[in-house]
Amino acid sequence: MRILLKLSGEVLGGPQGMGLDADTLARFAAILGQIAQKHELAIVTGGGNIMRGKTTKGLDRAKADQIGMMATVVNCMTLEQHLIAQGTPACAMSSVNSLSRRYDIPEARELLSKHTVVLVAGGTSNPYFTTDSAAALRALELKCDLLIKATKVDGVYDADPAKHPEAKRYESLSFDEVLDKNLGVMDLTAMILCKENGLQLRVCAVDCLSDLDSILSGNGRSTLVHL
Repeated sequence: MRILLKLSGEVLGGPQGMGLDADTLARFAAILGQIAQKHELAIVTGGGNIMRGKTTKGLDRAKADQIGMMATVVNCMTLEQHLIAQGTPACAMSSVNSLSRRYDIPEARELLSKHTVVLVAGGTSNPYFTTDSAAALRALELKCDLLIKATKVDGVYDADPAKHPEAKRYESLSFDEVLDKNLGVMDLTAMILCKENGLQLRVCAVDCLSDLDSILSGNGRSTLVHL
């Protein structure tokens, strides 16, 4: 199976959710390396551990988003090196080719077919688009079978479980239900891209990635979003 994994930038920052935490990166690299042995794995990270353009005050929004795109390059290049250090073939790609290999769709597909983890940085390369949109776009470009969004929450709930302990987790939802209920799984652009192209989305907790087989089989705690 070819999977695009969207990782929140904050999880790379460790307990504080800021910067880059070496122990957290090493732990994720080990988990991702195990996944890559069974599946073809592409990764898009957020940049919120370094810079979140949309909510940064005092900066022009377009410039702030560009800085946020650079933050994802930092994240992907760092994670790439941790993967390589643990013996997992990995390649960070972006439109900033002076820092990493230039993103090229045919080359990225070829790398994935050889079980090299491909980390795609730089968002969509345009301001005003989130890394959720980038994840959906890259998943489609790379012909992935599934988009997985790994966050701090183990699925999609009918209310914020951090604020509402009684909130219920959905086992599965259609894209239309997510949009109608305004559940905020991913941004609107990403959801429409997935819906219009029939790309299934599974939302799970980052900590559950170590048992991905259970997630994929539907036995692990997660939510499947489908047509």
